[in-house]
Amino acid sequence: MASIVFPRISVGIAAAIVFLGFSTTLRAQQYIKGERPQQRGYSLAVITEGGKTVWLGGQIATVDDTGKSLAGDFEGQVRQIFKLIDATLQKAGGKLSNMVQMTVFITDVRYGDRLTEIRREIFGDNFPGSALITVTALADPNAKIEIQGYAVIGSK
Repeated sequence: MASIVFPRISVGIAAAIVFLGFSTTLRAQQYIKGERPQQRGYSLAVITEGGKTVWLGGQIATVDDTGKSLAGDFEGQVRQIFKLIDATLQKAGGKLSNMVQMTVFITDVRYGDRLTEIRREIFGDNFPGSALITVTALADPNAKIEIQGYAVIGSK
C-alpha cells in the first residue's frame, strides 16, 4: 500500500509544481481602451484575474544611478522613476509591464504631454489605468514628479 501511495503523492507534487510554474508565468491583462485615454497614454481599466498584488509606494528621483542631480530635468526624473519601479517589481517577481494602475503627481501641468510621450514609449500600447494630478510641490523641492501604483504579478 505504501508503495502505491508514495508514487501518487510524487505525481501529485510534480503536477502541482508544473501547474504553479505555469501559473506564475501566464499573465493575461485585459485593457479597456478608449480614444482619449489612448491619446493620453492610459487605459480606462485593466482587468486581471488572480496573481499577486503589489502596492507601490510613491517614488521620486532627484538623482540618477551615478548620483548626478536630476533637479530641473523632468524627463530624467520620469525615466529614473520608472527604472526604480521596475527594480522594485523585479524584487517582487515581476516587471514594469505588470503595473495596472498608477497615480502621477506633477508640479506643472505643462509636463503632462511629455509624460504621455514617455509613457507611450515605455508601455507601448497597453497602458496602466492612471490619474494625473497637478500639485504645488512634492516632499523634495527638486522633485517635479512622483508616481505610485499597483501591479499584479502572475495573473491568469
